[in-house]
Amino acid sequence: MAEQVIFFDTTLRDGEQSPGISLSVDEKVQIARQLVKLGVNVIEAGFPVASDGDFEAVRRIAREIQGATICALARAQSDDIERAWQAVKDAQQPRLHVFLATSDLHITKKLNSTPQQVLEQIRTSVTQAALLCDDIEFSPEDGSRTNLDFLAQAVRIALECGATTINIPDTVGYATPEGYAQQLIELQKRVPEIRGAVLSVHCHDDLGLATANAWAGLQAGARQVEGTINGIGERAGNTALEELCMLIKTHPEAGLSSSIEVLEIPRTSRLVSRLTGYPVPANKAVVGANAFAHEAGIHQDGVLKERKTYEILDPEELGLVSNALVLGKHSGRHAFRKALEEMGYRISGQQLNQAFKAFKDLCDQKKHVSLADIEALIDNSFLDGSGWELVSHSVSSRSGHQPLASVKVRDGAGKSHSGKSSGDGPVDALLGALGEATGRQVELLEYRVEAVTPQADALGEVMVRVEADGQTITGRAAGVDILEATARAYLRALS
Repeated sequence: MAEQVIFFDTTLRDGEQSPGISLSVDEKVQIARQLVKLGVNVIEAGFPVASDGDFEAVRRIAREIQGATICALARAQSDDIERAWQAVKDAQQPRLHVFLATSDLHITKKLNSTPQQVLEQIRTSVTQAALLCDDIEFSPEDGSRTNLDFLAQAVRIALECGATTINIPDTVGYATPEGYAQQLIELQKRVPEIRGAVLSVHCHDDLGLATANAWAGLQAGARQVEGTINGIGERAGNTALEELCMLIKTHPEAGLSSSIEVLEIPRTSRLVSRLTGYPVPANKAVVGANAFAHEAGIHQDGVLKERKTYEILDPEELGLVSNALVLGKHSGRHAFRKALEEMGYRISGQQLNQAFKAFKDLCDQKKHVSLADIEALIDNSFLDGSGWELVSHSVSSRSGHQPLASVKVRDGAGKSHSGKSSGDGPVDALLGALGEATGRQVELLEYRVEAVTPQADALGEVMVRVEADGQTITGRAAGVDILEATARAYLRALS
């Protein structure tokens, strides 16, 4: 029988470390809930010692999310481990993930330590963690560049002290598939007791080899793979879990299986993209807009005759054949709520009222309302909250005249503010008016508009990335009116 691979998702920890991503606690809970629906086995919910916000997010996920192991990351330090345990202890299945650098470069230059001191620190920290929790993962940071003899010593000590999962991270994306696989094979020979634990791989994409390295690790005996949705993460990102899932499914001869619900991959990808503000490249494997597009005539002809001539993945398995009409303008509240529940949303009360009104308004503006439209609509309803709110806006622009904009906004206390501005273009004028109304002049780093669906009346998703008070912050909103969505995205960044 095929051996099941444990899917360890670190979108909420390593993924959120991508520049410009700043998820709220509610958004993290929302993503965690979808990850369970996707079928991931372990959710690394955050790094509790990093901030009070991270601690609260991990604690809420631990208390509210069931159906997956909830993991908290900690450095090999007593305070970190205790803080991580306090955050995750209420989970149905808690895990503590302890890490410490083991490469010569990291030991001497970063830790300013010695190999012997590192080994003692591993012994102390893993022992402490194991006294608190039964499920302990240990990661020798920069493992792929660690001397094999020393790596074996570090892993042996971690196992002796109670580690149940050993993760060998390619922290800086340095490894090659052949070298990484050989390292794992040799490690298992030198530390045979590792076969009583779970061997894990965690790869970064600095050289474009994250998925290849993770796959090589699985071939070498690893049975847990760590990664993120859409491959987001530090620098060039992490292994994209959706790619590993489809690799396993496409190559049954490898003797591997997973618990991932393939139909949930596209929706999970869209949700993470929308909430993080990180777009999915059109040519991204599995979830990119062009993943099943065929431009060349030869390819088109082949696919029409037999899909498998140019498609190794079946778009129907991913639910990508059609974006069927889910509801219409005559749908009632009960049908709307039931449809949302089937999509994985659990909302009621004022939040449901707000979402239903927005849905009815959208039906008046769009001829066809698709699943993707409703997802964007509901996700934007969740985003509304305290902070700046757009009351009204007006933008005029015509050839030979400088664009003018005026806005009225309301602050968190309910007080109204107005602003006017001209600009080089309609968006520039609008943002200037918002800056005057809010009294906040920030630097716009990035502005992007994408259509939710390919139709002419598609909702437009707007993402703005600004720098304020030394921080890079992302705001996003969706709507048929792009300028209105732009204003709302900008105000959310300020909020």
